Amino acid sequence: MDINNIQESDIPTTAEELAAYDEKFPKVQTTIDAKMAEERQKFIDKQPSDKEMEEKIVEHLRQIYDPELPVNIYDLGLVYNIECWTNEVSMLKMCKITMTLTSATCSFSQVIVDLVKSIVSRQSGLENIDVDIVFDPPWGQDKMTDDAKLAMGLL
Repeated sequence: MDINNIQESDIPTTAEELAAYDEKFPKVQTTIDAKMAEERQKFIDKQPSDKEMEEKIVEHLRQIYDPELPVNIYDLGLVYNIECWTNEVSMLKMCKITMTLTSATCSFSQVIVDLVKSIVSRQSGLENIDVDIVFDPPWGQDKMTDDAKLAMGLL
């Protein structure tokens, strides 16, 4: 049997047929397993590291502006932590972003969270972003970058 020319009728449909098939063609499954392992490794090798994904997330966050201020949410200091890791099943990245808002009563909080979560649709290799909004420590102007302070006229 040629592994590259398997017909539908060649596929075992019962436990007995499968046992007979494995006995008759033991190399077929080994070859398939090896090819699948090779393809999986190629896929894994193409994926960015956790650190590289965190850097890509920062690039995306710098494109999201607070609806009430002329500054992006990253330079504004709203993002406290970005943690990325690999989902062992899908081999795609999962990320958790811990961030705050300028105030607990921010009327655009859901808009900002939705914009952060939408990064998944624009970043290949990313499966999910979980956004954790915290208010401790509270946000303050000291968390802003110098570029953000300059844009707001605070420097």
